[in-house]
Amino acid sequence: MRVSAKSDYALRALIEIAGRAGARPVSAEEIGKAQDIPHGFLQAILADLRRAGIVLSQRGQAGGWRMARAQEDVTVADVIRAVDGPLVSVLGMRPEAVTYSGSAESLQEVWIAARRSLREVFERVTIADLASKSLPEEITALTRDEDAWQPR
Repeated sequence: MRVSAKSDYALRALIEIAGRAGARPVSAEEIGKAQDIPHGFLQAILADLRRAGIVLSQRGQAGGWRMARAQEDVTVADVIRAVDGPLVSVLGMRPEAVTYSGSAESLQEVWIAARRSLREVFERVTIADLASKSLPEEITALTRDEDAWQPR
């Protein structure tokens, strides 16, 4: 799986917004400077997140961006889907829609299994977890496996 710049920036922007919960809305300029995200790209990402109901924008002098839902209710998977679409796609289709014939038939099951594995992590980690720097134990346990850190 390749995490796009768009997904990475969206998550970083939301962590920045969530870290200031209860405070005034955060301007796109503040978010961009704090996380080194290009302004034009950030505006497009925030618009995607607004359409998905993840953030709200407030206009005016004290305007900016804030969470539309509780941080605890927004997962990494929600954010990726909002800005990039399905977690796994094959030839531009969802894995269950792809068909293979003959000796390649079992390949579809690999794509379905990969999606399930991604869901186990991405649907478990919330923006609140990331903002508080406190990931669920089952996620941190995965990172304690030395093999997880080895590039291949």
